[in-house]
Order: sequence, then structure tokens, then C-alpha cells
Amino acid sequence: MTTASKITLVRVAFIPLLTVLMYMSNGASNLWMWLSLGVFIIASLTDYVDGHIARKHNQVTDFGKFLDPLADKLLVIAAMCMFCQWGKMPAWALMLVLTREFAVTGLRLVAVGKGKVIAAGWSGKIKTASTMIGLCVWMGFPGEYILSQIIIGIIVVTTVYSGVEYFIQNWKCLLD
Repeated sequence: MTTASKITLVRVAFIPLLTVLMYMSNGASNLWMWLSLGVFIIASLTDYVDGHIARKHNQVTDFGKFLDPLADKLLVIAAMCMFCQWGKMPAWALMLVLTREFAVTGLRLVAVGKGKVIAAGWSGKIKTASTMIGLCVWMGFPGEYILSQIIIGIIVVTTVYSGVEYFIQNWKCLLD
């Protein structure tokens, strides 16, 4: 296993810790939420680090192309689920994110079955980065209603755009 993939697995390992810390905060701006924010920032930074190491040291693998976006999805969905549980994120927005993630993952699985790996595209990377930054800001200011609505808007727009782009660019994988 490459160093880059090991770093990605660290991101996955942070998810249960993040969830517990967010749960302990109960959605308030308190020590638990600040600890959640710290864990989320560190986990999010591993996304940049593993990609940088993979490219710099020629460690780009099919496993990494699969695991990296999966780790990103799990991390952000864990945080979004907590905001949804507290009534701060509407369920429809979370469902939209989940639908996009399952659809793109399904597309990737079909492509793999045909011998093709669909790596993360730029719109997916922008979606991931803007979502991670938005969730960081939201954790820092969990009680700010207007700010939360802006963050939800950014998450929804980038999610829909990147999902549509993945299918437009890779629709041939769905043909027999």
C-alpha cells in the first residue's frame, strides 16, 4: 500500500472521532464543536496531502483513485448528517448530496466493470473543497442562520453541477 493511500485511510479513521465530537457538541458553539472543527480540518487537509504525495512520488493507483473520493464523501456526509440531525441542514439537501454520491459511485462501478477508472474531475474537486471549507465555517459559526443558508446553497449548486458533469462526460460507460 502506498503512503498516499495510508494517508487517505487516516482520513477515514477520523470519521468516527468527528462524529462523536460533533454529537457531544449538540450543535452548539462549544469546546466539543471546536474539537470537531480541528479534527475536520486535519482530516480535510489529508485530502490535499495524499493527492500531492501520490502525484509527486508517482503513487497514483486505481485503489487511490477509488479510495480518495470515497473518503471525502464519508467525511463530509458524516458532518452533514449531524447538521441534519440538529435541524440545521434540510433533509432534502442531504438527500441530494447522497443521491449524487451514490449515482457517481454507481457510474464509477459500471466503468470499472468495463475496464475504465473514472478519476475525480475538476468540478468534483471544487465541490469537495467548497463543501469542506463550508462545513469548516459552519462548525465555527453553527448558530449563524444566514451563513448556514449560504453554505447549503453552495453545497447544493456544486453538488448538482459536478454530478451532471460526471454523467455528461462519462455517459458512454452506461451503454452496452
